[in-house]
Amino acid sequence: MAHSAACRLALAPLLQVSGSPVIVVGITHSQTCLVLRDRLRTLREAGFRVVLVSSPGALLESSASAEGVEAVPLPMRRTIAPLADLLSFLRLWRVLGTYKPDVVEFSTPKAGLLGSLAAWLRRVPHRVYLLRGLKLETAHGVKRLVLLAALRLAAACAHVVLCNSESLRARARSLGIAPERKLILLGPGSSHGVDTVRFSPGATEVRERLGLGRGGPVIGFVGRLTRDKGIPELVEALETIRAAEPSARLLLVGWFDDSEDAIDPALRARIAAHPGIFCSGFVSEPTPFYRAMDLLVLPTKREGLPNAVLEAAACGIPVVTTEATGARDSVRHNVTGLLIPPGSPEAIAEAVLALWRNPMRRLWMGRAARAWACEHFASDRVLQLHVVFYARMLRQLTPADPGRERTRLETAPSDLPRPSLGEPVCGRARQSS
Repeated sequence: MAHSAACRLALAPLLQVSGSPVIVVGITHSQTCLVLRDRLRTLREAGFRVVLVSSPGALLESSASAEGVEAVPLPMRRTIAPLADLLSFLRLWRVLGTYKPDVVEFSTPKAGLLGSLAAWLRRVPHRVYLLRGLKLETAHGVKRLVLLAALRLAAACAHVVLCNSESLRARARSLGIAPERKLILLGPGSSHGVDTVRFSPGATEVRERLGLGRGGPVIGFVGRLTRDKGIPELVEALETIRAAEPSARLLLVGWFDDSEDAIDPALRARIAAHPGIFCSGFVSEPTPFYRAMDLLVLPTKREGLPNAVLEAAACGIPVVTTEATGARDSVRHNVTGLLIPPGSPEAIAEAVLALWRNPMRRLWMGRAARAWACEHFASDRVLQLHVVFYARMLRQLTPADPGRERTRLETAPSDLPRPSLGEPVCGRARQSS
Protein backbone atom coordinates (compact mmCIF):
# COMPACT_ATOMS: atom_id res chain seq x y z
CA MET A 1 0.00 0.00 0.00
CA ALA A 2 1.21 3.52 -0.78
CA HIS A 3 0.82 4.80 2.77
CA SER A 4 2.96 1.93 4.14
CA ALA A 5 5.79 2.85 1.76
CA ALA A 6 5.62 6.49 2.83
CA CYS A 7 5.64 5.54 6.51
CA ARG A 8 8.61 3.22 6.07
CA LEU A 9 10.45 6.04 4.29
CA ALA A 10 9.87 8.29 7.30
CA LEU A 11 11.32 5.61 9.61
CA ALA A 12 14.26 4.67 7.36
CA PRO A 13 16.95 6.82 9.08
CA LEU A 14 16.06 5.32 12.46
CA LEU A 15 15.82 1.74 11.23
CA GLN A 16 19.30 1.91 9.69
CA VAL A 17 20.70 2.64 13.14
CA SER A 18 18.61 0.67 15.61
CA GLY A 19 16.64 -1.98 13.72
CA SER A 20 12.91 -2.36 14.19
CA PRO A 21 11.67 -0.23 17.09
CA VAL A 22 9.31 -1.99 19.49
CA ILE A 23 5.87 -0.52 20.19
CA VAL A 24 3.54 -1.92 22.85
CA VAL A 25 -0.14 -1.14 22.16
CA GLY A 26 -2.26 -1.70 25.26
CA ILE A 27 -6.05 -1.79 25.66
CA THR A 28 -8.33 -3.03 28.43
CA HIS A 29 -10.84 -5.30 26.69
CA SER A 30 -10.34 -7.40 23.57
CA GLN A 31 -13.43 -5.91 21.89
CA THR A 32 -11.38 -2.74 21.27
CA CYS A 33 -9.36 -4.85 18.82
CA LEU A 34 -12.21 -4.18 16.38
CA VAL A 35 -10.87 -0.65 15.86
CA LEU A 36 -7.16 -1.55 15.97
CA ARG A 37 -6.69 -3.92 13.09
CA ASP A 38 -5.68 -1.52 10.31
CA ARG A 39 -3.63 0.47 12.79
CA LEU A 40 -1.66 -2.57 13.94
CA ARG A 41 -0.93 -3.70 10.41
CA THR A 42 0.18 -0.22 9.35
CA LEU A 43 2.58 0.05 12.28
CA ARG A 44 4.03 -3.37 11.44
CA GLU A 45 4.38 -2.58 7.74
CA ALA A 46 6.07 0.70 8.64
CA GLY A 47 8.83 -1.24 10.42
CA PHE A 48 7.70 -1.54 14.03
CA ARG A 49 7.72 -4.73 16.03
CA VAL A 50 4.18 -4.52 17.38
CA VAL A 51 3.11 -6.11 20.67
CA LEU A 52 -0.62 -6.01 21.46
CA VAL A 53 -1.61 -6.26 25.14
CA SER A 54 -5.23 -6.85 26.14
CA SER A 55 -7.45 -8.93 28.36
CA PRO A 56 -7.74 -12.47 26.94
CA GLY A 57 -10.35 -13.08 24.29
CA ALA A 58 -10.94 -14.51 20.84
CA LEU A 59 -10.71 -11.04 19.28
CA LEU A 60 -7.21 -10.55 20.72
CA GLU A 61 -5.91 -13.75 19.16
CA SER A 62 -7.70 -13.35 15.82
CA SER A 63 -6.69 -9.70 15.45
CA ALA A 64 -3.05 -10.34 16.27
CA SER A 65 -2.94 -13.27 13.86
CA ALA A 66 -4.65 -11.37 11.04
CA GLU A 67 -2.39 -8.32 11.39
CA GLY A 68 0.85 -10.24 11.96
CA VAL A 69 1.62 -8.84 15.42
CA GLU A 70 2.42 -10.40 18.80
CA ALA A 71 -0.36 -10.84 21.35
CA VAL A 72 0.06 -10.78 25.13
CA PRO A 73 -3.11 -11.75 27.02
CA LEU A 74 -3.19 -9.91 30.33
CA PRO A 75 -6.38 -9.86 32.44
CA MET A 76 -7.72 -6.37 33.22
CA ARG A 77 -11.10 -5.41 34.61
CA ARG A 78 -13.01 -2.47 33.21
CA THR A 79 -14.50 -1.69 36.63
CA ILE A 80 -12.59 -0.50 39.70
CA ALA A 81 -11.13 -3.55 41.49
CA PRO A 82 -8.13 -2.62 43.67
CA LEU A 83 -6.57 -6.06 44.18
CA ALA A 84 -7.13 -7.19 40.60
CA ASP A 85 -5.85 -3.83 39.34
CA LEU A 86 -2.67 -4.16 41.37
CA LEU A 87 -2.05 -7.60 39.89
CA SER A 88 -2.70 -6.25 36.36
CA PHE A 89 -0.28 -3.40 37.02
CA LEU A 90 2.48 -5.76 38.14
CA ARG A 91 1.94 -7.91 35.06
CA LEU A 92 2.12 -4.85 32.79
CA TRP A 93 5.31 -3.74 34.53
CA ARG A 94 6.80 -7.18 33.88
CA VAL A 95 5.71 -7.20 30.21
CA LEU A 96 7.36 -3.82 29.63
CA GLY A 97 10.52 -5.09 31.28
CA THR A 98 10.52 -8.11 28.99
CA TYR A 99 9.95 -6.29 25.69
CA LYS A 100 11.78 -3.03 26.54
CA PRO A 101 9.68 -0.99 24.08
CA ASP A 102 10.81 2.18 22.38
CA VAL A 103 7.20 3.42 22.32
CA VAL A 104 4.08 2.58 24.30
CA GLU A 105 0.56 3.51 23.25
CA PHE A 106 -2.07 2.86 25.91
CA SER A 107 -5.76 3.67 25.57
CA THR A 108 -9.13 2.95 27.22
CA PRO A 109 -9.45 3.95 30.90
CA LYS A 110 -8.00 1.00 32.83
CA ALA A 111 -5.16 0.12 30.44
CA GLY A 112 -4.46 3.83 30.00
CA LEU A 113 -3.93 4.31 33.74
CA LEU A 114 -2.09 1.09 34.62
CA GLY A 115 -0.05 0.96 31.42
CA SER A 116 1.01 4.60 31.47
CA LEU A 117 2.07 4.35 35.12
CA ALA A 118 4.02 1.14 34.49
CA ALA A 119 5.69 2.71 31.43
CA TRP A 120 6.68 5.77 33.47
CA LEU A 121 8.23 3.59 36.17
CA ARG A 122 10.07 1.61 33.49
CA ARG A 123 11.21 4.90 31.93
CA VAL A 124 10.01 3.91 28.47
CA PRO A 125 11.51 6.65 26.27
CA HIS A 126 8.34 7.50 24.30
CA ARG A 127 5.01 7.28 26.12
CA VAL A 128 1.70 7.99 24.40
CA TYR A 129 -1.77 8.02 25.93
CA LEU A 130 -4.41 7.71 23.20
CA LEU A 131 -7.57 9.43 24.44
CA ARG A 132 -10.51 7.71 22.72
CA GLY A 133 -13.25 9.33 24.81
CA LEU A 134 -14.22 10.46 28.30
CA LYS A 135 -16.12 7.88 30.30
CA LEU A 136 -16.46 10.39 33.12
CA GLU A 137 -18.88 12.51 31.07
CA THR A 138 -21.72 10.15 32.02
CA ALA A 139 -20.46 9.46 35.55
CA HIS A 140 -21.47 11.28 38.72
CA GLY A 141 -20.30 11.90 42.26
CA VAL A 142 -17.29 10.03 43.62
CA LYS A 143 -17.01 7.85 40.55
CA ARG A 144 -16.57 10.91 38.33
CA LEU A 145 -13.86 12.28 40.63
CA VAL A 146 -12.03 8.93 40.60
CA LEU A 147 -12.17 8.75 36.80
CA LEU A 148 -10.90 12.31 36.47
CA ALA A 149 -8.01 11.63 38.85
CA ALA A 150 -7.13 8.47 36.91
CA LEU A 151 -7.10 10.39 33.62
CA ARG A 152 -4.89 13.11 35.04
CA LEU A 153 -2.44 10.54 36.40
CA ALA A 154 -2.32 8.63 33.10
CA ALA A 155 -1.74 11.88 31.20
CA ALA A 156 0.96 12.97 33.65
CA CYS A 157 2.85 9.72 33.02
CA ALA A 158 2.70 10.20 29.23
CA HIS A 159 4.76 12.51 27.06
CA VAL A 160 1.88 13.00 24.62
CA VAL A 161 -1.91 12.68 24.87
CA LEU A 162 -3.27 11.98 21.37
CA CYS A 163 -6.90 13.09 21.11
CA ASN A 164 -9.42 11.54 18.74
CA SER A 165 -11.23 14.78 17.89
CA GLU A 166 -11.06 18.53 18.33
CA SER A 167 -13.97 18.69 20.76
CA LEU A 168 -12.42 15.87 22.81
CA ARG A 169 -9.18 17.82 22.94
CA ALA A 170 -11.03 20.95 24.05
CA ARG A 171 -12.95 19.04 26.72
CA ALA A 172 -9.76 17.42 28.04
CA ARG A 173 -8.17 20.86 28.24
CA SER A 174 -11.16 22.33 30.11
CA LEU A 175 -11.10 19.45 32.61
CA GLY A 176 -7.41 19.97 33.30
CA ILE A 177 -6.51 16.44 32.20
CA ALA A 178 -3.26 17.69 30.70
CA PRO A 179 -1.68 21.01 29.71
CA GLU A 180 -2.54 22.21 26.25
CA ARG A 181 0.96 21.64 24.90
CA LYS A 182 0.63 17.92 25.65
CA LEU A 183 -2.81 17.48 24.03
CA ILE A 184 -2.20 16.63 20.36
CA LEU A 185 -4.70 16.29 17.50
CA LEU A 186 -3.48 14.80 14.22
CA GLY A 187 -5.33 16.13 11.20
CA PRO A 188 -9.11 16.18 11.73
CA GLY A 189 -8.94 13.35 14.26
CA SER A 190 -9.69 9.59 14.46
CA SER A 191 -7.26 6.84 15.45
CA HIS A 192 -7.59 4.83 12.23
CA GLY A 193 -10.04 6.53 9.86
CA VAL A 194 -12.35 4.57 7.60
CA ASP A 195 -11.60 2.15 4.77
CA THR A 196 -13.45 3.95 1.97
CA VAL A 197 -13.09 0.95 -0.33
CA ARG A 198 -14.62 -1.53 2.07
CA PHE A 199 -17.25 0.96 3.25
CA SER A 200 -18.89 2.23 0.08
CA PRO A 201 -22.34 2.48 -1.51
CA GLY A 202 -23.68 -0.66 -3.15
CA ALA A 203 -26.34 -3.34 -3.29
CA THR A 204 -27.23 -5.57 -0.36
CA GLU A 205 -29.50 -8.51 0.45
CA VAL A 206 -29.86 -7.62 4.14
CA ARG A 207 -33.39 -6.22 3.80
CA GLU A 208 -34.66 -9.39 2.19
CA ARG A 209 -32.73 -11.66 4.56
CA LEU A 210 -34.08 -9.93 7.67
CA GLY A 211 -37.55 -9.29 6.27
CA LEU A 212 -37.23 -5.52 6.48
CA GLY A 213 -39.19 -4.89 3.29
CA ARG A 214 -39.09 -1.80 1.10
CA GLY A 215 -41.90 0.37 2.45
CA GLY A 216 -41.12 2.78 5.27
CA PRO A 217 -37.81 4.01 6.59
CA VAL A 218 -35.11 1.69 7.90
CA ILE A 219 -33.42 3.51 10.75
CA GLY A 220 -30.04 2.02 11.59
CA PHE A 221 -27.82 1.89 14.64
CA VAL A 222 -24.35 0.28 14.79
CA GLY A 223 -22.39 -0.27 17.99
CA ARG A 224 -22.70 -1.41 21.59
CA LEU A 225 -26.30 -1.50 22.78
CA THR A 226 -25.88 0.51 25.99
CA ARG A 227 -27.33 3.48 27.85
CA ASP A 228 -24.42 5.77 26.97
CA LYS A 229 -25.02 5.10 23.28
CA GLY A 230 -28.59 6.35 23.71
CA ILE A 231 -30.47 3.10 23.13
CA PRO A 232 -33.28 3.89 25.63
CA GLU A 233 -33.96 7.22 23.90
CA LEU A 234 -33.80 5.63 20.45
CA VAL A 235 -36.36 2.95 21.36
CA GLU A 236 -38.65 5.60 22.84
CA ALA A 237 -38.28 7.78 19.74
CA LEU A 238 -39.26 4.83 17.55
CA GLU A 239 -42.78 4.90 18.98
CA THR A 240 -43.23 8.53 17.87
CA ILE A 241 -41.75 7.76 14.48
CA ARG A 242 -44.03 4.74 13.96
CA ALA A 243 -47.06 6.80 14.97
CA ALA A 244 -46.31 9.01 11.96
CA GLU A 245 -44.82 6.29 9.72
CA PRO A 246 -46.26 2.91 10.83
CA SER A 247 -43.95 0.94 8.54
CA ALA A 248 -40.75 2.39 10.06
CA ARG A 249 -38.25 -0.21 11.29
CA LEU A 250 -35.24 0.02 13.57
CA LEU A 251 -32.21 -2.10 12.66
CA LEU A 252 -29.86 -2.57 15.62
CA VAL A 253 -26.45 -3.87 14.52
CA GLY A 254 -24.43 -4.67 17.63
CA TRP A 255 -24.45 -6.50 20.93
CA PHE A 256 -25.84 -6.00 24.42
CA ASP A 257 -22.63 -5.09 26.18
CA ASP A 258 -22.19 -6.34 29.74
CA SER A 259 -20.73 -3.07 31.00
CA GLU A 260 -21.44 -0.45 33.62
CA ASP A 261 -23.85 1.29 31.26
CA ALA A 262 -25.68 -1.89 30.22
CA ILE A 263 -29.39 -1.41 29.51
CA ASP A 264 -31.81 -2.97 31.98
CA PRO A 265 -33.47 -6.36 31.40
CA ALA A 266 -36.92 -4.81 30.91
CA LEU A 267 -35.71 -2.75 27.95
CA ARG A 268 -33.93 -5.76 26.47
CA ALA A 269 -37.18 -7.73 26.67
CA ARG A 270 -39.06 -4.84 25.06
CA ILE A 271 -36.57 -4.73 22.19
CA ALA A 272 -36.78 -8.50 21.67
CA ALA A 273 -40.60 -8.42 21.53
CA HIS A 274 -41.00 -5.25 19.44
CA PRO A 275 -42.38 -5.94 15.92
CA GLY A 276 -40.54 -2.96 14.46
CA ILE A 277 -37.07 -3.70 15.86
CA PHE A 278 -34.63 -6.09 14.19
CA CYS A 279 -31.42 -7.11 15.99
CA SER A 280 -28.51 -8.58 14.06
CA GLY A 281 -26.22 -9.21 17.01
CA PHE A 282 -22.48 -8.79 16.51
CA VAL A 283 -21.41 -8.88 12.84
CA SER A 284 -17.84 -8.97 11.62
CA GLU A 285 -18.72 -7.25 8.34
CA PRO A 286 -21.22 -4.40 8.83
CA THR A 287 -21.02 -2.91 5.33
CA PRO A 288 -24.11 -4.73 3.91
CA PHE A 289 -26.08 -3.59 6.97
CA TYR A 290 -25.18 0.07 6.39
CA ARG A 291 -26.35 -0.30 2.80
CA ALA A 292 -29.73 -1.53 4.04
CA MET A 293 -30.32 1.69 6.02
CA ASP A 294 -32.03 4.88 4.90
CA LEU A 295 -30.19 6.75 7.64
CA LEU A 296 -28.08 6.04 10.71
CA VAL A 297 -28.95 7.34 14.17
CA LEU A 298 -26.35 7.50 16.93
CA PRO A 299 -27.97 9.22 19.94
CA THR A 300 -24.81 8.96 22.00
CA LYS A 301 -23.98 10.84 25.18
CA ARG A 302 -20.18 10.64 24.86
CA GLU A 303 -17.65 9.73 22.17
CA GLY A 304 -14.09 10.23 21.05
CA LEU A 305 -14.91 10.19 17.35
CA PRO A 306 -17.58 7.60 16.46
CA ASN A 307 -16.43 5.01 13.94
CA ALA A 308 -20.00 4.09 12.99
CA VAL A 309 -20.68 7.61 11.75
CA LEU A 310 -17.58 7.60 9.53
CA GLU A 311 -18.46 4.15 8.17
CA ALA A 312 -22.04 5.18 7.41
CA ALA A 313 -20.82 8.36 5.75
CA ALA A 314 -18.42 6.39 3.54
CA CYS A 315 -21.39 4.21 2.53
CA GLY A 316 -23.30 7.32 1.49
CA ILE A 317 -25.74 7.23 4.42
CA PRO A 318 -26.82 10.48 6.14
CA VAL A 319 -26.46 10.46 9.92
CA VAL A 320 -28.38 11.84 12.87
CA THR A 321 -26.14 12.14 15.92
CA THR A 322 -25.80 14.35 18.96
CA GLU A 323 -23.85 17.43 19.93
CA ALA A 324 -22.00 15.38 22.55
CA THR A 325 -18.22 15.55 22.79
CA GLY A 326 -16.64 13.74 19.84
CA ALA A 327 -19.93 13.05 18.08
CA ARG A 328 -20.30 16.63 16.89
CA ASP A 329 -16.97 16.38 15.04
CA SER A 330 -18.23 13.44 12.95
CA VAL A 331 -21.04 15.29 11.13
CA ARG A 332 -21.26 18.57 9.28
CA HIS A 333 -24.65 19.82 10.40
CA ASN A 334 -27.15 20.20 7.55
CA VAL A 335 -24.49 18.99 5.09
CA THR A 336 -23.67 15.35 5.89
CA GLY A 337 -26.36 14.87 8.52
CA LEU A 338 -28.05 16.46 11.50
CA LEU A 339 -26.87 17.22 15.04
CA ILE A 340 -29.38 17.09 17.88
CA PRO A 341 -29.21 17.51 21.66
CA PRO A 342 -28.28 14.32 23.57
CA GLY A 343 -30.90 12.58 25.69
CA SER A 344 -33.92 13.75 23.68
CA PRO A 345 -36.26 11.15 22.10
CA GLU A 346 -38.31 14.03 20.69
CA ALA A 347 -35.30 15.45 18.84
CA ILE A 348 -34.46 12.01 17.43
CA ALA A 349 -37.99 11.52 16.09
CA GLU A 350 -38.15 15.03 14.62
CA ALA A 351 -34.81 14.68 12.81
CA VAL A 352 -35.60 11.21 11.44
CA LEU A 353 -39.01 12.23 10.13
CA ALA A 354 -37.63 15.42 8.59
CA LEU A 355 -35.03 13.46 6.61
CA TRP A 356 -37.40 10.63 5.65
CA ARG A 357 -39.91 13.08 4.22
CA ASN A 358 -37.31 14.75 2.02
CA PRO A 359 -35.73 12.06 -0.20
CA MET A 360 -33.69 14.54 -2.26
CA ARG A 361 -32.19 16.00 0.90
CA ARG A 362 -31.23 12.51 2.08
CA LEU A 363 -29.64 11.75 -1.28
CA TRP A 364 -27.70 15.00 -1.31
CA MET A 365 -26.54 14.51 2.29
CA GLY A 366 -25.44 10.94 1.58
CA ARG A 367 -23.30 12.05 -1.34
CA ALA A 368 -21.83 14.90 0.67
CA ALA A 369 -21.12 12.51 3.56
CA ARG A 370 -19.13 10.13 1.38
CA ALA A 371 -17.14 12.94 -0.22
CA TRP A 372 -16.35 14.36 3.23
CA ALA A 373 -15.30 10.98 4.66
CA CYS A 374 -13.06 10.28 1.68
CA GLU A 375 -11.40 13.69 1.83
CA HIS A 376 -10.77 13.90 5.56
CA PHE A 377 -10.96 10.43 7.11
CA ALA A 378 -9.72 7.89 4.56
CA SER A 379 -7.72 5.34 6.54
CA ASP A 380 -4.59 5.74 4.38
CA ARG A 381 -4.44 9.40 5.30
CA VAL A 382 -5.22 9.02 9.00
CA LEU A 383 -2.89 6.08 9.61
CA GLN A 384 0.00 7.72 7.81
CA LEU A 385 -0.37 10.80 9.99
CA HIS A 386 -0.06 8.64 13.09
CA VAL A 387 2.88 6.55 11.94
CA VAL A 388 4.82 9.54 10.66
CA PHE A 389 4.12 11.30 13.95
CA TYR A 390 5.64 8.33 15.78
CA ALA A 391 8.63 8.40 13.44
CA ARG A 392 9.23 12.00 14.39
CA MET A 393 8.99 11.11 18.08
CA LEU A 394 11.63 8.43 17.63
CA ARG A 395 14.00 10.91 16.00
CA GLN A 396 13.80 13.24 18.99
CA LEU A 397 15.36 12.90 22.42
CA THR A 398 12.60 12.39 24.98
CA PRO A 399 13.10 13.74 28.50
CA ALA A 400 12.74 11.20 31.27
CA ASP A 401 10.56 13.57 33.26
CA PRO A 402 6.98 13.66 31.88
CA GLY A 403 6.59 17.12 33.37
CA ARG A 404 9.05 18.46 30.76
CA GLU A 405 7.00 17.70 27.66
CA ARG A 406 8.46 18.31 24.26
CA THR A 407 6.72 21.41 22.94
CA ARG A 408 7.76 21.09 19.30
CA LEU A 409 5.37 18.25 18.48
CA GLU A 410 2.81 19.96 16.27
CA THR A 411 -0.65 18.90 15.17
CA ALA A 412 0.41 18.67 11.51
CA PRO A 413 4.22 18.47 11.23
CA SER A 414 5.33 20.44 8.17
CA ASP A 415 8.68 18.71 7.77
CA LEU A 416 7.23 15.22 7.21
CA PRO A 417 5.84 13.66 4.02
CA ARG A 418 2.28 14.76 3.35
CA PRO A 419 -0.15 11.84 3.21
CA SER A 420 -2.06 11.23 0.03
CA LEU A 421 -5.72 12.19 0.30
CA GLY A 422 -8.76 10.09 -0.33
CA GLU A 423 -9.57 10.59 -4.01
CA PRO A 424 -7.62 7.59 -5.41
CA VAL A 425 -9.03 5.39 -2.64
CA CYS A 426 -12.61 6.47 -3.28
CA GLY A 427 -12.16 5.91 -6.98
CA ARG A 428 -11.58 2.19 -6.38
CA ALA A 429 -14.78 1.72 -4.37
CA ARG A 430 -16.57 -1.58 -4.86
CA GLN A 431 -20.27 -1.54 -5.67
CA SER A 432 -21.16 -5.02 -4.58
CA SER A 433 -22.09 -6.27 -1.13
